[in-house]
Amino acid sequence: MWLVWLAIALLAALAEVASLNFVLLMFAGGALAAAFADALGAPLPVEVVVFAVVSVGLLFVGRPPLVAWSDRTAHHPTGVAALVGQTAEVLAEVDPRGGQVKLAGEVWSARAEGPGSVLPLGTRVTVLRIDGATAVVAAEPPQLGTAAQEPDAPAT
Repeated sequence: MWLVWLAIALLAALAEVASLNFVLLMFAGGALAAAFADALGAPLPVEVVVFAVVSVGLLFVGRPPLVAWSDRTAHHPTGVAALVGQTAEVLAEVDPRGGQVKLAGEVWSARAEGPGSVLPLGTRVTVLRIDGATAVVAAEPPQLGTAAQEPDAPAT
C-alpha cells in the first residue's frame, strides 16, 4: 500500500506544478506521511487518518509561509515594464514625432510626451512608458542644489 501512497504523492506534486497554489503540495506531503506510516506497519484506517491530519496541518502551518515567500519574489517588474521610471539620455533630439535615447545601455527610439516638447541632445529624461518599441519620455525635473549658480560678484 505504501506504493499507492507514493504514487498519490507524486501525482499531487506533479499537479501542483500546474496550479502553483501550494495546496496539492500539502496533500503530497500528507500522502508521503501515510506512505511512511504504512512502511511502519500501520493499518489502512490509521494511514488515512495520518494522511488527513498531516495534509490539513500542512495547509494551515506550511502553506502560509510558502505563499508569503512566493508573493515576495513575484512582484518585481521584468522586461520593458522594468524600464518605466528609469533615466535615459537623449542621443538624437526627441520631439513628439521621434528621436533616440540611450536607455539601459541600449539605443531606443523615443518620443516626447506632450505636444511641442523638444528635448535636445544630452538631456536626461525619465521613461514614462514603453509604447511598442518606443520609449515615451519627459525631461527630468531639475534637482534642488544642482542648478548652476552665478558666482558671487567680487566685493568692491
